[in-house]
Amino acid sequence: MPVVTDPYTPGTPCWVDLMASDQQAALDFYRDLFGWQGEVGPAEFGGYAVCHLNGRPVAGIMAQMAPEGQPVPPVAWTTYLASDDADAARTSITEAGGTVLYDPMDVGTIGRMLVAADPTGAVFGVWQAMDFIGAGVVNEPGALVWNELNTADTGTAGSFYQPALGLRPATIQGMDGYFSLNVGDRTVGGMQAMPGYLAPGTPSHWMTYFSVDSADSTVDALVKAGGSVIQPAFDMQSGRMAVVQDPQGAVFAVVEPPEAQMPDSP
Repeated sequence: MPVVTDPYTPGTPCWVDLMASDQQAALDFYRDLFGWQGEVGPAEFGGYAVCHLNGRPVAGIMAQMAPEGQPVPPVAWTTYLASDDADAARTSITEAGGTVLYDPMDVGTIGRMLVAADPTGAVFGVWQAMDFIGAGVVNEPGALVWNELNTADTGTAGSFYQPALGLRPATIQGMDGYFSLNVGDRTVGGMQAMPGYLAPGTPSHWMTYFSVDSADSTVDALVKAGGSVIQPAFDMQSGRMAVVQDPQGAVFAVVEPPEAQMPDSP
């Protein structure tokens, strides 16, 4: 179901947010592209904006900022994985070979979070829900539909995520080199070696995918709004997708599911 009301199972991608160089410009861009509604939030939370789609939280957008003495993070989308205990996750992440970049911290009464990097360098967040579970709508146009780890070393990454956060990699029949990431018996994401359409030297990362009614028309709208195309729309097993970049440089993918491509019944 697109609407989510129950807490996410630990290990499941539950939220994404964008670190933007110009927060208001990003809010305007994604409003026009996906229909999100959001505004700069309270100063006590760094102005963090929770964007909504049809009245439900769909993603966050914040201004670039860095703790004292640390470099400013890049403009990028971050995937958050659900956890029952962020402090325990910190221990399991370090024991599995990951690096904690920002220690667990409370975010008011809505949750507790940390940011870390896996052994191949891919950055991700961990979210322990309290009053806020994460995305309240998924798998519908304008909402999160998939999270994918593009990594320089699938073996090392796969060996990390299972003990660290309970994400188990598995091969997929007919898709050589692509792995599902599973929580229990449910597939919640994917993993692959760095795809050839990305520039040489691109670091390991989690890619955010948003569902759209039409990949081609969404790409056209994005380009007109100042974005750019990394991989033009193409057909694949799970629909038609494109990899794009917003005007500030954040990379993400859009996916038109197969049913959206089917003609209406006569």
